[in-house]
Amino acid sequence: MNLGTRGIEEALDVLQYANAPQGIAYSDQRAENGHAEPYGIRMWCLGNEMDGPWQAGHKTAEEYARIATEAARLMRQEDPDLELIACGSSSSQMETFAAWENTVLTESYDLVDMISAHAYYSEKDGDQASFLASADDMDHFIDSVVATADHVRAKLKRDKRIMISFDEWNIWYQHRAESRPPSGDDWPVAPVLLEDTYSAMDAVVFGNLLISLLRHSDRVASASLAQLVNVIAPIMTAPGGEAWKQTTFHPFALTSRHAAGQVLDVRVTAPTFKNTRFGKSSAADAVATWDEESGALTLFVVNRGPEGEQALDADLAGFGDLELVEAVTLHHEDPYAANTQDAPETVVPAPNDSVALDGGRLVGALPAISWSMIRLARRA
Repeated sequence: MNLGTRGIEEALDVLQYANAPQGIAYSDQRAENGHAEPYGIRMWCLGNEMDGPWQAGHKTAEEYARIATEAARLMRQEDPDLELIACGSSSSQMETFAAWENTVLTESYDLVDMISAHAYYSEKDGDQASFLASADDMDHFIDSVVATADHVRAKLKRDKRIMISFDEWNIWYQHRAESRPPSGDDWPVAPVLLEDTYSAMDAVVFGNLLISLLRHSDRVASASLAQLVNVIAPIMTAPGGEAWKQTTFHPFALTSRHAAGQVLDVRVTAPTFKNTRFGKSSAADAVATWDEESGALTLFVVNRGPEGEQALDADLAGFGDLELVEAVTLHHEDPYAANTQDAPETVVPAPNDSVALDGGRLVGALPAISWSMIRLARRA
């Protein structure tokens, strides 16, 4: 919903256009436009990055909290079962971060289900080590939003827990020329914008961010990659030409396809590496999912250490008799290698033949700056 240059009345108009049965002005207009049946949209965001001074209709936390609360109140009168997302901070680097969430949720707590979070990461000034540890920042960001939301819950003496909608996240090199919009008299038709080319290292960090999101799935109820095609995207296309998969496509597709069931709390012991952003970070990070019904166990693991292979040794005895289904690793000797239109298969997951089951232990080797997926299944 646009709560910047528009307001409560317009929010209700949009809701009625999308979801109301025919018989009122906006639902009849929808039918005239070719869609007689309601769309039935359940999830609605109440504004976007309203704390950002770059936004048209930028508001203070108090101003936004008031309009979001009243919009939510009237939307729930239309349909009490909607999922409503309050606008959180544009990033954890905003000066008002956490104070914004506190003010907004104090006002709107009883009327919203989630609060949004946005984060983009990139290698800055050649600081490879800090970039490889980006998931540490995402972990801290999520934990901080959860702590703030739970503080408001305690303050208001409520039973309900507010969840997080991480509805913008990605790798984005905002300092690159590709990310700068046209200016002055330079206004071409359909210009190339934000078409970042992603490296093997970008894909490893990307896969690690997915690990962080899965690890926090008890409080992250929704997460959306921004964007999907061409614009900071896992899929690229050329006008009149081919489509190809960026490096980041692979951890996204494989995690989406194989992460199922319960998310398990994986405890990782690994060497650390130094970086200027966080001081020290673990060279390895992992998460696992277990589907009790199908007996599928999937481990997602990164060796994000900039130097040195890491030995994999996981105790799986508690899962009973397992068999190894698949082990793949995304890695390239050149961490800056990328997939292009002319060479779309430069960086792809490949079988990791070092991975094996040894009794109740999973063992193997993970090369430096790599992302791996290991699938196991309960033996029939």
